[in-house]
Amino acid sequence: MKFDILNLHPDILKGINEVGFEQCTPIQEQSLPECLAGKDVIAQSQTGSGKTAVFLLTVFSRVMASGPSATVQPRALVMVPTRELATQVIDDAVKLGKYLPFRSVAIYGGVEYDKQVQALKKGVELVVATPGRMIDLYKSKTLSLDSIEVFIIDEADRMFDMGFAPDIMYIAGKLPRDKPRQTMLFSATIDSNVRRLASRYMLPDPVMIEIEPEQVTVNTIDQKVLYVSNEEKLSILLSLLKRPEVERCIIFTNMKRTAEMLGWKLEANGFPAKVLTGDLSQERRQKVIEGMKAGKIKMLVATDVAARGLHIEGVTHVINYDLPDDAANYVHRIGRTARAGKSGKAYSLACEDHVLNLPEIEKYIERKLEAEWIEDSELVKDTAPRYSERARGVKPFERKDKKPAPRRTGGSGGGRFSSKVKMPQPAPVKKEETSAAASPAAPEKPGPRQPTRPGAGPGGRPGSGGPRPNNRRRSQGPKKEAGAEAKKETGPEARPERRGFERPAGDRRPRHRGSAPSAAAVKTEQKKTETQAPHKTEPASNEPKDKGGLLKRFFKFLKKT
Repeated sequence: MKFDILNLHPDILKGINEVGFEQCTPIQEQSLPECLAGKDVIAQSQTGSGKTAVFLLTVFSRVMASGPSATVQPRALVMVPTRELATQVIDDAVKLGKYLPFRSVAIYGGVEYDKQVQALKKGVELVVATPGRMIDLYKSKTLSLDSIEVFIIDEADRMFDMGFAPDIMYIAGKLPRDKPRQTMLFSATIDSNVRRLASRYMLPDPVMIEIEPEQVTVNTIDQKVLYVSNEEKLSILLSLLKRPEVERCIIFTNMKRTAEMLGWKLEANGFPAKVLTGDLSQERRQKVIEGMKAGKIKMLVATDVAARGLHIEGVTHVINYDLPDDAANYVHRIGRTARAGKSGKAYSLACEDHVLNLPEIEKYIERKLEAEWIEDSELVKDTAPRYSERARGVKPFERKDKKPAPRRTGGSGGGRFSSKVKMPQPAPVKKEETSAAASPAAPEKPGPRQPTRPGAGPGGRPGSGGPRPNNRRRSQGPKKEAGAEAKKETGPEARPERRGFERPAGDRRPRHRGSAPSAAAVKTEQKKTETQAPHKTEPASNEPKDKGGLLKRFFKFLKKT
């Protein structure tokens, strides 16, 4: 069936012809008449069969039939699970509605709010959004849903699998109820759970359209499976990529870390590849996708974030480096090739960790995957170093030619600031010079005249008559001599007498260190020392010497007791 039979607006047909659509696909042929009639539709078809064009043409026809709106509020809302799918739908809307006075905007997280808010203020007819950012703008009263006439959920099964069911129910509950509304669901896989959830916010008995439900995958995809071990998995992948028929390839992994490791390994083995994961910023993700579409990037390593809604022309091969845990993801992964009626190949590496997912996949697609083997002569050896030994000095966002900052020098031990270059240390002062400077009678040796400051003496200090003394070095000499003399005087009689404190009679408060002793207290202390002096005896040879007198008094107390 051709699009001319559908009684579309001439400007819509003009855009269809410019894109290159001539005949309707099976899903378009069965669903477009029902959708254009304003009925609620649940459509299931293979990935890449043209479901996006169905709801876009429906929105265009409804907006053109009702005429321009008096408000700037959106009239159609499309919910998608990922940012990549949102930008893909907007690109298709721009191409098909090239000759229409139609404005659209993509709303998703990971970017600033300003551009999206400004587009909504200017007025749009179509909003393609992810649930999170959509709810944020609605709660901030930036986006109004009062004029929504068409509500569409694309990749419905993925929306519910990713946990967006509460968000979808919240958004559906905010749509106007006093106006007629058309609701459509599109996906490659729809089960009973999707139907049950969809029945809550759709009209009773929606139109169910299933195109070839017994055949989930496309016939034009040549699907193969290779049974490999974990050790030879990378070598098998390199052998497949080295084949001349591999022109543009997408390699899927289950985890982000595996994708990063695989991208680094491919680069080290001479296969330039880019990595697309959920941790990348929206700007970098969009740059990678545009480079893949333009043909600048030949190999892309991605997680399941790129498995939905990406329409990239000319992808010849899809390789499942890891078999997906969900069988439905296998259908979406291999659907990146053989799009728009073209042919493609899909290879799956069944390793020891993920081979148990294969029976579920074969049961889901209702066919047995054909096994393929690679000869030893074709096997390519992995020459890259281990991923754990990669250089981590340069960050992915840092310039490689940037000079490193100079490190601080000095420090005694190893560590962050250690270096072979030592900090300049002050010259040591000789002991002869320190002793000569300490003794007042030693004559001063003549030396070079030191520079003086204004108002300073000949030695550089104000009012000084000689060179500036090294207080730190010269102060150590007298202290050591005084300490030596103090060690000789060990007896209690050589110690200075302790003086008491002058206090009134009957005062038993503790003495203060800073108080001055009185004359009476000094006399009493002198009497005590005179009376105790005659009874002093020398300690025995086997007794330890008491430098402070405490042990001597202790032994005396033991003799008395």
